Amino acid sequence: MGSSSGIVVGLTTTALVTVGVLAYQASATVPGTIAAPQAKASAAPKAPRDKKHPTALPSGSGKGERVVYSLDDDRVWLVATGNKVGRTFRVTPSTVDPSPGTYAVTSRSNTVTGSDGTPVEHVVRFTSVDGVAIGFSAAVDGSTAAPVRTVRTGGIRESRADGEAMWDFATIGARVVVIR
Repeated sequence: MGSSSGIVVGLTTTALVTVGVLAYQASATVPGTIAAPQAKASAAPKAPRDKKHPTALPSGSGKGERVVYSLDDDRVWLVATGNKVGRTFRVTPSTVDPSPGTYAVTSRSNTVTGSDGTPVEHVVRFTSVDGVAIGFSAAVDGSTAAPVRTVRTGGIRESRADGEAMWDFATIGARVVVIR
């Protein structure tokens, strides 16, 4: 039995040395851009605005049919085919913001109770942040008051008329572009 355990030790040592050499060679040939994680940008650049027409669709908001939501302006644009704005309106932001980017409408609810306890209608959800669903909604009582800052909510509030327009426009799969 002594000779077989010597063989096992020899094979194990050889295998460990081989794996170590291969790991070193692999790490030595990885480009620096892959080997070290890059820091994420702290803030997305703001899409250019038309200073003479502050409610005009920002030029850096994409192309085609989409919902554009500006975090900095608290404004939404419903953009139809041909890059034509069908409607634009102010919203009251939630306490949890989505990151700038392109999303798709993932779910809708005709009427529910919002995370702040307010009955809402025409809910159009497009993402979540740390377990908080983010979407547009209108309070059934028509209120658009700012949410309590200590409560994590994802409901971006709009008027009932704007909520109905969003509901008709943003069906499942519709693009939502969030900009600064």
